[in-house]
Amino acid sequence: QVQLVESGGGEVQAGGSLRLSCLASGSFYGIDAMAWYRQPPGMQRELVARIFSGGNMDYSESANGRFTISRDNAKNTVYLQMNSLQFEDTGVYYCEADVLQSYWDSGTMYWGRGTQVTVSS
Repeated sequence: QVQLVESGGGEVQAGGSLRLSCLASGSFYGIDAMAWYRQPPGMQRELVARIFSGGNMDYSESANGRFTISRDNAKNTVYLQMNSLQFEDTGVYYCEADVLQSYWDSGTMYWGRGTQVTVSS
């Protein structure tokens, strides 16, 4: 059983910063890509940033230049540093990981339960 647990959400004023963390635990061979998604109130879940096992990253247009995704493979943890937060960044932030059960495995997506980020204007 694989579990992803997010932490670090909260309420912050516009212009402030937050750092999210997501720890993957359980029994598995490894993790390929790890990503952060968010779901604003009343809207669909959207990709914020993704980082692959080799270190390549990609960002949504709104996150580019303000957010930084990183990972610690030894700790099976992915981070999201969010700076210059805006009201529009409000939402539930979810961690996602492509977990491998063997070297040949194509990977299975797992999701955390989410952490709330609220940016007040």
